Amino acid sequence: MDVIALLQFNRAKWRIIDLTLPIYPFHQDFVGFPKVCKWGHVEGARLNSVPAGVDPEDFPEGMGQAWEEATLTTHLGTHLDSPYHYYPTTAGKPAKTIDKVPLEWTVGDGVVLDLTHKKPRQFITKEDIVKALKKINYTLKPYDIVLIRTDWDKNWGKRTYFEDHPGMSAEATSYLLDQGIVNIGVDTFGFDRPFKAMGDDYKRTGDKRYLWPAHFVGKDREFIHYERLANLDKIPVTLRVHLRRSTSGDRGGQRRLDQGLRHRRGGR
Repeated sequence: MDVIALLQFNRAKWRIIDLTLPIYPFHQDFVGFPKVCKWGHVEGARLNSVPAGVDPEDFPEGMGQAWEEATLTTHLGTHLDSPYHYYPTTAGKPAKTIDKVPLEWTVGDGVVLDLTHKKPRQFITKEDIVKALKKINYTLKPYDIVLIRTDWDKNWGKRTYFEDHPGMSAEATSYLLDQGIVNIGVDTFGFDRPFKAMGDDYKRTGDKRYLWPAHFVGKDREFIHYERLANLDKIPVTLRVHLRRSTSGDRGGQRRLDQGLRHRRGGR
């Protein structure tokens, strides 16, 4: 990879698209609620006056700096799941926490696979992946970043966003890893099918393989994935992707990310 060319920002070649969902206080979710405390300019003067050794009224017009204090889990909003999130070990070795994931895994050529035909709660299968690749005449290469487009992000803010999305199957995930892929992104609430769909299938059959099957591929094979992406319909089919870590994490995933896209001339 040409690092110098990668770092150059040419507005004629680059278009930045936000692929993240918004986070706002107490929005509905299954994994906790974000709590945001907003500090206004007057409060900022009060707080900053103490370490500065001055009085609040010493600030211009009694106003200091404003900011927000947020409390939330690492799986709210658009986020990255680390290998440790799936299982404590990968192929018998300690699984990588988010701070140990190589940044090189988050930068590279990408491809968007159109799976918008998938119906609620359906598995995304290996056959679906193969057909989507054939449709755009693209051959995966190691370290490509594969973005699974279902357009489910358009349901954000509704119950169906959490309860009805399609999800990756273990076979589809394994197939991508077989091609040398280590980074997969989805625009759905979760990588697997909805919680209730998995739970219902397990209770119906007693088969534990219905519970988070795509996640548990990570018990034996190393990969990362992004959940809750948005706006995949706005980007080219093939692209240069920068899925950049904006916060350090520990065991689960990170909270937010930024993406930059560079148009590729031509493509396969």
